[in-house]
This record gives sequence, C-alpha cells and structure tokens, in this order.
Amino acid sequence: MRQEDKANTRKGGSAGWLETPTLLIAIAIYGAWLVLTAFHSFLPLPCLAMAGGIVIAWHGSLQHETIHGHPTRSRWMNAAIGSLPLSLWLPYAVYRRTHIAHHETANITDPLDDPESQYLRRTGGIRFWLASVERTLAGRLILGPPIRIGHFLALELRNAAHNPTASAREWLPHILLVMLLLGWLRRVDLPVGTYILTFVYPGTALSLLRSFAEHRAHPDRQSRAAIVTRPGLFGLLFLNNNLHAVHHARPDLPWYALPKFHGRHREAFAAAPHYESYGAIASRHWLRPHDVVIHPDHAPGGMHP
Repeated sequence: MRQEDKANTRKGGSAGWLETPTLLIAIAIYGAWLVLTAFHSFLPLPCLAMAGGIVIAWHGSLQHETIHGHPTRSRWMNAAIGSLPLSLWLPYAVYRRTHIAHHETANITDPLDDPESQYLRRTGGIRFWLASVERTLAGRLILGPPIRIGHFLALELRNAAHNPTASAREWLPHILLVMLLLGWLRRVDLPVGTYILTFVYPGTALSLLRSFAEHRAHPDRQSRAAIVTRPGLFGLLFLNNNLHAVHHARPDLPWYALPKFHGRHREAFAAAPHYESYGAIASRHWLRPHDVVIHPDHAPGGMHP
C-alpha cells in the first residue's frame, strides 16, 4: 500500500465536506420509502415485499455509511440522515456502538470480543440450535430475521437490566422515532403487521445475505473478512460492502471509493476469502453449512497453537 494511502487512512477518506453520491442515495431511499408506503394499496403483496425489502436493506447500508462518517464531516448530521428506524427494531445508537466496537477489536469473529461475531463459545441449548439453522443460506434467509431480531432484543433487555440509564439513552430516541413512523403508517392506512411482513422481514433477510459469508475465523487477521468479486446489483444495494476486506482495511473510505482502492491494491487482499458472486454463495451453501458454529478458539484444541 502506498504511503499517501496510509496517510489518507489517518486523515479520513472524505475529500470534501459533503459527499454527493451518498446524499443522493439517501434521497432515493427515503423517497422510495415514502412512495411505497403511501401507495402500497396499488401493489400486489409480493411486489410490495420485493420493493419494500430492497428499500429496508438499502437503508441499512446507508446507516452503515453514516456510522463511518459519511456523507458529511458532521457526526450529528450523519446521524440525522441515518437514524430514522425504517426497520423498526434496531436503534441507531446501538448499531453505532456495536459496529464501532466490531471495527476496533483486534479479535474480529471472537464472540468474547466482537459484538458482531456469528460464532458461539459452546455447544448446547437453543442458541446453538438456532445458530446451526443459520449456517445454511436457506435457514439464514427464511428463519434468520426472527432469530436475529429475537436474539438482539433479548440481549438489549439484559443490557437494560444491568445498565438502565445507558439503555434508556439509546432506546428512548429510537422509540420516539418509531412512534412517528407508526403515525405515518396509520395515516397511509398501512397495517403494522403488513409493514413487518413486506418491508422489515424481507429487508432483514437481504441484509443477512450480505453478512452470511462476510467474516470467517482464521489465525491470519487478513483472512477474516471476505470479498465477493462480482456482486452485480447487490453491489449497489450493499453499497460495495461486498468488498468487506477492503472496508476493514479502509473503514474511512466512502462506499463509491472502495472499488477503485481495491483495484489499485488487489494484491494486498489476496489472503481474504473470495467468492465469485452471491449466486455462487447461494448455489454452494443453500442447504450446506457455510462454517462451523463454535469459534475455533473456543473449540477443543483451539485455533491457535
């Protein structure tokens, strides 16, 4: 990696105060959400679920960008752009806290250190069974949304019991925003149950497709984040997070700069797991587990010598 790129890593990746491509994405997402919810009755439910799922997953990608300091240099403005809870269940402040911790840990994938780890420390119990179900892409997409949302809410309830003040700071603004969104859904006569089935459920499933093969436990840190080389339209939907190893190397770069950076430094990511496409992942892992459930460091014998 060239010296100027290392310097840019320290300074931050945004060239200007406002990144127009990301702002346009935000306008497209919120505009599409307003149109779809307002005119939902004109669409058959399968079409609404397809469009609604795309909007929710795209919004999750936008939230990820705002957490990493885009599209402006103002943290509060980025939060204002990303914090609307279109998915209903995930407070922006919680997402930001856990995702920043995910990037800051030296032990990505280890469930003791990485809040976004998909691995467990031990076998047995319903959590192990549910995690086993999610190791196939079919289980991940079909049953993953209620599994993930239920597990997340259970953790947040436990956190609230241990630290109610901190939990309230994260959840109260979220609840107020959710109430505003529910008021809009009532105004446009879109039942909450229908919204969950046609927006939240498919949108969460699409986001789970992105993260299905995103990380893998490996002794070499350079081999823990993956690359999907030909994402197709999923590249735009996930805002180039298919280049996940590149994102971890340069988390300051905006989404539209990742492909060029990857092209210039392709050899630096040779150790990353590579997948040809999301279709290739689906054909191989639709009913075949992608990985083990127990993190190798916590399995008998461990991963490291």
